[in-house]
Amino acid sequence: MAFFSKLKERLFKSSSKLEEGLEAIVAEAPDAAPDETPPNAPPAAPIETPPPAPREQPQPPTEAPVPTPAEIPVPPSEVPASAAPLAEKPGILGRLFGRAEPAEPRRVLDDAMLESLEEVLIQADMGVETALRVTANLAEGRMGRKLSVTEIKGLLAGEVARIMEPVARPLPLYAKKPQVVLVVGVNGSGKTTTIGKLASQFRAAGKKVVIAAGDTFRAAAVEQLQVWGTRAGVPVMTAPEGSDPASLAFDAMDRAERDGADLLLIDTAGRLQNRQDLMEELAKIVRVIRKKDASAPHNTLLVLDATTGQNALSQVETFRKLADVSGLVMTKLDGTAKGGVLVALADRFGLPIHAIGVGEQIDDLAPFDPQDFARALVGLND
Repeated sequence: MAFFSKLKERLFKSSSKLEEGLEAIVAEAPDAAPDETPPNAPPAAPIETPPPAPREQPQPPTEAPVPTPAEIPVPPSEVPASAAPLAEKPGILGRLFGRAEPAEPRRVLDDAMLESLEEVLIQADMGVETALRVTANLAEGRMGRKLSVTEIKGLLAGEVARIMEPVARPLPLYAKKPQVVLVVGVNGSGKTTTIGKLASQFRAAGKKVVIAAGDTFRAAAVEQLQVWGTRAGVPVMTAPEGSDPASLAFDAMDRAERDGADLLLIDTAGRLQNRQDLMEELAKIVRVIRKKDASAPHNTLLVLDATTGQNALSQVETFRKLADVSGLVMTKLDGTAKGGVLVALADRFGLPIHAIGVGEQIDDLAPFDPQDFARALVGLND
């Protein structure tokens, strides 16, 4: 999958951080020497020493002995390859006949190792509660086993995917027209770009889309949406700078209804969750929308910036109270060393994660895939 390649390439700096942490955990153990025994191999049978061969009685020579070919000294340059000592690096013949590559270092899974794993996951912004849960599940039935870095990665990826799978859901599409999608988030989270990408993708899928540029306080946001609208062939409704965004949302619903649009995407001004006045303004937009359609907004997407780390948790709590958030989009995963916050969000809130972004291009926003995400997060190959 092309998007998985982007995840591996760009997502994240945290995969290398996690990998470094896991390698350090295994390397610091006194028992971390390479273990040539496969982890699931049955115990080897004891090696039996064969009895010594009976000593032959010397026979008196009847004539001068003739040296055998094995007794004739051979110059080193003429020693056949089969008689030479095996080289440290296996060649083609060595690989053909199944000579194993050097095994990875291993470490016994014990309490000390679990504590180190918890620290690594917390540093990746997975949060204390989620890190404890992941390591506890990883340890179940495996205490005392020797594990390599690759095996630990596989186990971690499995636990992360298990947490993420219930929340991996694409944005639902309803029969009702227009389906009103309100997009909220703090300053700089990537709302405007996300709306442009969604509009372009839905338009390419044959949906009729209208955009409302509800960030009436920032001219650059309106211009950015207009660029995306032109590119995607989607109309963008605007209002004079400083206008009431709730009024624009109401008018946009009228326009979308008249045009028979499938989707109405409403942008909102970025706001900090600790600014009460701005948050009340957002609540007003929701109230006005519901005067037009009591079931709207049908989706409220909270766009989160992955680089904010654990602060994303408090953003979700605040926006859920005021705007009844129905799903999440996580952006800028290519710019963070702590991508584990998405795992913490899934574990704590259970809100649907509709899409993730790793860049500025239209195909850098894709539906969330828990398996790809988990493998990219811990640094596993495809």
